[in-house]
Amino acid sequence: MTLAAASHGFLSPTGVEIAFLLVGLVTLGAAVVTVTTRQLVHAALWLVVTLGGIAVEYLLLTAEFIAWVQVLIYVGSVVVLLLFGLMLTKAPIGRSPDADSGNRWAALTVAVASAAALVWVVTDAFRTTWIDLDGAVQGSTEASGRSLFQYWVLPFEALSVLLLAALVGAIVLSRQNGDRGQADGGKQHGSREQPGSLKQPGARARLREDQG
Repeated sequence: MTLAAASHGFLSPTGVEIAFLLVGLVTLGAAVVTVTTRQLVHAALWLVVTLGGIAVEYLLLTAEFIAWVQVLIYVGSVVVLLLFGLMLTKAPIGRSPDADSGNRWAALTVAVASAAALVWVVTDAFRTTWIDLDGAVQGSTEASGRSLFQYWVLPFEALSVLLLAALVGAIVLSRQNGDRGQADGGKQHGSREQPGSLKQPGARARLREDQG
């Protein structure tokens, strides 16, 4: 990716930088609402706003290919999958008390610490690096593919193996839960049938003989 030295400082931002900041604030607010709301459907819809804001940020950084990948994969596939999961599992439409957790302060602490560490690492790594936002597109398909398959092949393949392992684990867990549910259902069905067997005349006669 072609990088250019900055010809201006932080006190004279350009229009693209101001738009980047405003979109970032909106995206951050939508992300906060996503993890704090108690309505699952609203959380999924706010997640659409969050992921869409990230796609706009990629566009402002002249990474058009990554922006459209963000829209097609995350907004168009992952969020739709979440909504279908909510509908198939008959999740509550209104406020759900199960969506709240007593570990909110611990989660907030971990989130703030992770964000601070990420900001510090990125700022320290790219402190003197600037992207020429007014120049040619630097995040094209050719540039992204060259960078990905030339410098990041091993992490890319490791991530694919990790996703495959997560998929296999989810299938195994769902099958175990399904088998356990069928076993419990069979036991309950058998317990319901036992009292009904006394309604037959032969069963009542054997019961009287045992009592006598």
